[in-house]
Amino acid sequence: MKKRFYIDTSVFGGYFDVEFEDTTRELFSELINGDFTILYSEMTESELEEAPDKVKNLVKELPTDRVEFLEITEDVIKLADRYIEENLVGKTSREDCIHIALATLYRADVLISWNFKHIVNLKRIQGYNSVNLRHGYPTIEIRSPKEMIDYENNN
Repeated sequence: MKKRFYIDTSVFGGYFDVEFEDTTRELFSELINGDFTILYSEMTESELEEAPDKVKNLVKELPTDRVEFLEITEDVIKLADRYIEENLVGKTSREDCIHIALATLYRADVLISWNFKHIVNLKRIQGYNSVNLRHGYPTIEIRSPKEMIDYENNN
């Protein structure tokens, strides 16, 4: 079965960021040329509305036959709000919580993000997974693009 990777907005931005571009471009190459399902959400689409055109256009390079569009449902909002209610992050991080809830409820194998403050953070990951388990949802793997590169197949 194909692996399902949820890519949050920070990864699209990382493609053109000096600090993150090499790793992000390698990740995109692997995603585009590999046998994966890429999960792209309504939340990411909304956040990219204000992004530069080059970032918006990056989405168009994704292979449409392997992209699954995820909608924000009432259940997604409820789970995201639970993360906030349990003080994992503040109310200003609601969009980040929506990304995590989307990846959880749509059964992503991995959520990929460059957001180390609110998402790719061991303490927070443990908190999100604790909430998920207590409310009957699966745990979610959360990794940075650097952790997702297949270094064994690279020279």
